[in-house]
Formats: sequence, structure tokens, C-alpha cells
Amino acid sequence: MKHCILKTLPAALMLALSAGAVCASDAEGEFHGYFRAGVGTNSANGKQACYGLEGVAKYRLGNECDSDGEFGYTKELLTAANGASFVGTFWAAAYTPTSDIGDEKLSVAQMFIEAKNLDFMRGGVVWIGKRYYNRPDIHMIDFKYLHGDGVGGGVAGLPLGPGKFSYGLFRNDLDKSTSATRHSFSYDGVAVNPDGSLKFDVSLINKDSAVAGAHNGWSASLIHIQDKVVGGDNKFGIQYGVGAGTKIGGTGDIRQGSDVKRSRVFDTIAWQITPEFGGSALALLQKDRGNAGSQTWTSFGVRPVYALSDNLKLQLELGHDRIKPASGGATQQLTKLTFAPTIAAAKGFWSRPELRAFVTYAKWNAAAQASATAGSTLSSSGVFGGNTNGTSAGLQVEAWW
Repeated sequence: MKHCILKTLPAALMLALSAGAVCASDAEGEFHGYFRAGVGTNSANGKQACYGLEGVAKYRLGNECDSDGEFGYTKELLTAANGASFVGTFWAAAYTPTSDIGDEKLSVAQMFIEAKNLDFMRGGVVWIGKRYYNRPDIHMIDFKYLHGDGVGGGVAGLPLGPGKFSYGLFRNDLDKSTSATRHSFSYDGVAVNPDGSLKFDVSLINKDSAVAGAHNGWSASLIHIQDKVVGGDNKFGIQYGVGAGTKIGGTGDIRQGSDVKRSRVFDTIAWQITPEFGGSALALLQKDRGNAGSQTWTSFGVRPVYALSDNLKLQLELGHDRIKPASGGATQQLTKLTFAPTIAAAKGFWSRPELRAFVTYAKWNAAAQASATAGSTLSSSGVFGGNTNGTSAGLQVEAWW
């Protein structure tokens, strides 16, 4: 999730006022948001350093050097005589890769309207606008294994057989190299075992004929969701994408042809075995293929959390990533360990806000150092020079509501 509050409030108020001009419901709107911010230093002296292999997600606890916030308002704009409801949502966002977000500009992250309780939709919802769409994530690495955000319209949650059907039509018009149309189909809630269900997703990407060198693409995803397991849930996924569909669920680079393929399998669990003991774990394997060869990303991680009291938790996160490059060179490896005493709203793993102090240690190999961008943390020209290990410490807040 992303991005800033005081500057966002006028936009939210404008939405509320405009709703009043069309005989809106008297019900209060809902204010939601997310932000994270922090500050730190490193063992080589200087600002906080963060550790990750090039081109893949990193384990995030005590390892986020950015500031990120998004704040939104949802309000029922109008209720028709037959009960049909029209609901507006507006979100503003800001982001910076550094610790101070003060000078960053706000952007419009979401702006859409939903039509609900329609007499012909049997509980389904019709929507049009710009929105976050079908973007579940693996929290420990802040990785959206589906990512369908965009500008478009569609239907959501239409009862059909044993599950619910959703369809979204999106356009990507940012520039001539990415201009394409995407059809996103989802079918979820298909019960297959006690407290277990399946979710199917397919995306079809059609290039604009006027874009030279462009290609079509597609992706498919199957996720098994198991609820009520060790007090939490488990998600197991198998995913595949071709060309622009390698951004699974969304539109990637349409200059990629059918020779470019991505396959991914993952399993992630969040548990709450006792009120005091929660946590999460992940295993992931992703393979990218193309004419240049195949690259494999493997990731394993665990974050146990123990509550000493209602508002004090101890968190430990261990993550290991490795990349076997398409060039056939040496495998890049990185291991990262964080300890974070945390003041929290409650004992549970998902309780927020959290105010954390953290110490993070990371160790990487020479192949990871050689592959790192010049000047980045892992590179020989970075803050740790020729060393292949480093330590950071700092403070961070994370909140959502």
C-alpha cells in the first residue's frame, strides 16, 4: 500500500461536498489509509541502508528506507428510491525513496464510482474510474503477486455458479510503448475443501496496432486460500505469464514477445497460534525465460512475533534470496536478519499502528555485489565499499486503517 494526510483532506472534502449537491445519503463517509515512515543509520556511518538483490522484492521489516502514504475517502453519493446506491472513492498518494516526504507532490491514486444494489446484478457491483484492482500481496516482502491497477471499468462479485465472477476492462495509455487494452477475468470463492477455496485469474492484453514492435500477452493464476489454519490463513499459488503478461494480472512491457515467459509458485502463511504468538512465513520460486536464457529467483523467509503484553511485541525476521542469472554466472545470494521491539495497538500479528525500533544485519556474496547497481547498498561503490555485509538501525512507524 502507499502515500499524505493533511494535503489530502481538501480533496476528500471536495468529494463530500460534491456528493451533497446530488442529494447524497446522510451517512458518514469512510476514511481509510496507509503510511510508513522512519529514520535510521548504518554501521559504515550515514543514513539507513537497505538490502535487496537487483530486480526482486526484499524482506521489509527494518529494511525500508522510503516513506510512503496514501489516504482516501469513500462516500455514498446517492441512494435511489429502489435502493440502488452510488458510491464515490477518492485517494491521494505520495512517495519518496528517502526518509522525508515533506516536499513530495500528491498524485491521484484512485478516483472511481461504484453502482451497488442494482436490481439486475444479483449483488454484483458495476464500477468505472481509476482504481487499485485485484492486488493481493505477500506482506513480508510487500510483493503483489497479482497487480491489476489501472483506469477502466467493469463488474465485480457477480454470483455465478459456485463462485463469483468479476471482469475489468483497462486501457494503458501512458506512452506509445505501453499503449494496450487489457481484459481481466476473475472467478473466486469456489469451495473445494472445508474452509478452503480457489481463485482463478486470467488477463488478456491486446497491443495497439499503431505501436511499432509491440506484442500481445496474457497471464493466468490459480490461488488456493485456506482459512482458519493455525489461527490464520495459507495461500498457495501457481502463476504463468507471457510477453506483457509477465506482470501477472496487469500490463507489462508490450515490447516483450512470446519468447518471454514467467512462471511462479509460492506458499505463504500467516498464523496466530496463541494470542501472544503470531507470525508469517514464505517460500517462493520464480523463473523468467527468454531468448537470452533463464533466470531463477528463490526466496525463503519467516517472521515470528511474540507479544510480551497488550502493547509490546518482539519481532524477528529472517529472509534469504538467491538469483541464478540468465547469463549463467554465479548465483547471487543475500541473507537478512532483523530484530524489532515494537509498540503496537494489540497483540495480534496484523494489529496496527506499530512503532518499531530495529536492528538489521545483512550478508551477501560477491556475485550479488558484482550485479548491484553502482552506488547501491550491495555494490562495491556503495556505503559498505568492498565489504559484503552491513548493519542498519533505526525507527519506523507503520499504520493502516
